[in-house]
Amino acid sequence: MTKIFDDPAQFADDALDGFVAANRQYVARVDGGVVRSTESPAGQVALVIGGGSGHYPAFAGLVGAGLASGSACGNMFASPSAGQVYRVAKASQAGGGVLLSYGNYAGDVLHFGQAQDKLNAEGIETRTVLVTDDIASAPLAEIGKRRGIAGDLTVFKVAGAAAEAGLDLDQVERLAIKANHHTRSLGVAFAGCTLPGAAEPLFTVPGGTMSVGLGIHGEPGISEQPLPTASELAKLLVEGLLKDKPEEAGTRVVPILNGLGTVKYDELFLLFGRIEALLTGAGLEIVEPECGELVTSLDMSGLSLTLFWLDDELEEFWSAPADTPAFRKGNLAPRKARSVASMAEAGTAPALDATAASTALAATAVDALKETRAVVVEHEEALGKLDAIAGDGDHGIGMRRGVDAAVAAAEKSHAAGAGLEELLAAAGEQWAERAGGTSGALWGAGVTAVGRTLGSKDSYTAADAAAAVNALRDAIITLGKAEAGDKTMVDALLPFADTFTRAIDDGGSLATSLRAAAEAAAKAADATAGLSPKKGRARPLAEKSLGHPDPGAVSFGLIARRLADYAATIESH
Repeated sequence: MTKIFDDPAQFADDALDGFVAANRQYVARVDGGVVRSTESPAGQVALVIGGGSGHYPAFAGLVGAGLASGSACGNMFASPSAGQVYRVAKASQAGGGVLLSYGNYAGDVLHFGQAQDKLNAEGIETRTVLVTDDIASAPLAEIGKRRGIAGDLTVFKVAGAAAEAGLDLDQVERLAIKANHHTRSLGVAFAGCTLPGAAEPLFTVPGGTMSVGLGIHGEPGISEQPLPTASELAKLLVEGLLKDKPEEAGTRVVPILNGLGTVKYDELFLLFGRIEALLTGAGLEIVEPECGELVTSLDMSGLSLTLFWLDDELEEFWSAPADTPAFRKGNLAPRKARSVASMAEAGTAPALDATAASTALAATAVDALKETRAVVVEHEEALGKLDAIAGDGDHGIGMRRGVDAAVAAAEKSHAAGAGLEELLAAAGEQWAERAGGTSGALWGAGVTAVGRTLGSKDSYTAADAAAAVNALRDAIITLGKAEAGDKTMVDALLPFADTFTRAIDDGGSLATSLRAAAEAAAKAADATAGLSPKKGRARPLAEKSLGHPDPGAVSFGLIARRLADYAATIESH
């Protein structure tokens, strides 16, 4: 359990500030993460990595010459927001384009994807390479659905070395893709990890057993089995990975034995000896291995084994020098320090003109967000426990962080006299920024779309309310790319929007229409217990998820009911 902190909600930011203070020769702090504190050659490709905090040395510890140019750092186990990624990339880029690389998790894909679109729109050519090394998260036939775990290191190292060698964006991207295709990982856990301030771990492993196939965010494993000996564990890991090796795999391989947080180095070294014997016994030649903590998960007791299959080209870049806070190889000439300016966009967005009706409705929006916050706070712990069944257990805390930030932004905007569109844009941006993860991106986009659709009018009608609900639906579906039956928030959102629109069209009041829509959403959320997840972190753990409703759908249903109650109160007055 993490014991050293002042405010658990600020743990990630406080830890990152301290990391920078201890490593100023390598990194500088920018809004959203860290970048190199030393100069990069003009025209060099910038490799920007990132993900949730709690995984050190990943991701900030891998920023430095020969490896990453910058790292976007989200909250604990939560993806960085699109704004964070964008600002880190802007501070990192040196004129040769940007390559974004990160583990294949839904929240990261959403937020990094939005940042990529914005960078490309500004003329900064940006590409993405997802890391998909975890063999437990999807079968080989669906390799594109696999999540990224400790194999991040091989992809980042090859791409960073290629950029350092002066290769252009096309070649850096090609090599990163190739490194990913040549990388396979498998993890196990003996005990779960605990978020700062939490009283219980995200998951537990029964005594005398081991969880096989877990992810780095505390997701439960695919199966449990009796605790093995070191030799038995080595055999399980090696045989599992060799069965999944790439078709073009040769005989030269980099094994990476990664501790997830509390497994001691002596244990890792003992196990690595068993692994080496099995690999050499299979006729493989071991090249420049790694054994230690590389991608952790707070205080999780567990480990993973990665096999990186080399050819001459990949070996050249794996062996190339790198100098970062947490990963060093070979020797590089010292670099000059650079001055890192604030990456806040120049100037401030002009205030939008607001009608009296828009300003009055903005006050109602503030109260509605406060009601949303109240229901999230009330159910925060329960939502986290529900999410921990087949996910990483952070849905409750992520929703809390997001809605807290949204309320604060809305109150600040309202105090400054902002109209509805400007207020909801600020609230949506801060929801996405502070919550991170998939839900943060989706709620942020939805809240912003509602404000944009309602705009600034002289008066508002029931038809405007229906248009706003449909805008909420369309924004979330477009960004998340989920469909009915995927076991996501969309399964509650669709019946909510359909029921509300029909009720309004039939002449229902706002309160009665919201009540009918909320009940439809809550009923649909409960029904997701019978679905198998097809999106997000719960997808690889479909069997564990069956019989339990989707956390995102449940939280949406709870919020819908609370807002219906609030609308009834307004209408009665």
